[in-house]
Amino acid sequence: MKKTSETESLTAEIILSEYESLYRMAYTYVHNENDAMDIVQESACKAITKCHTVKPQYLKTWLYRITINTAIDLIRKNKKEVIGIEDYEYGSEDSYRDFDTLDALNVLSPREKQVIILRFFEDLKLSEIAEILNENLNSVKSLLYRSLKKLKAELSEGESYYGK
Repeated sequence: MKKTSETESLTAEIILSEYESLYRMAYTYVHNENDAMDIVQESACKAITKCHTVKPQYLKTWLYRITINTAIDLIRKNKKEVIGIEDYEYGSEDSYRDFDTLDALNVLSPREKQVIILRFFEDLKLSEIAEILNENLNSVKSLLYRSLKKLKAELSEGESYYGK
C-alpha cells in the first residue's frame, strides 16, 4: 500500500513538472487549446490510476506515451464524428507557434511527426524518444533524419514559392 502511494506521489510530481510540455505536445496534435487541456487532464488521470503498473524510472516517458495515445484517440474519435482533422487547423493560436514550421509538419507521417515534436518541441533525448515510442534507437535516428530531410524540402519549396 505504501509503495502505491509513493508511486502516485511521484507520478503527480512528474505530471506537474511536465505539464506545459505535455500541453504543448497535445496542442501540436489537435491545434485546439481546450482539446489539448482535456488530453493532458485525461492522460494525468490515466497515469495516476495505472502508475502502479510501471517502474518508477519509466514514469516520465510512459506519461508522454499516454499523452500521445490520448491525442491520437481524440483525433480518431472526432474523425468518426465527421468533424475531420482539417477543422483543428483553425483552433486558438498558441504563443510558441511558428506557422511555416507547423504547416510543414503536415507533410510528415504520424510517426515522423511524433519524433520531430518530441525532439525539437519537447527537447527530449533520442534515447527517451525511443523509449516513449517503443522503438529501437537506430530506428528513431533514421526516422529523425528522414523527417528533417522532408521538412527541409518542404520549407525550401515554400521559400522559393514566396520568393524569399
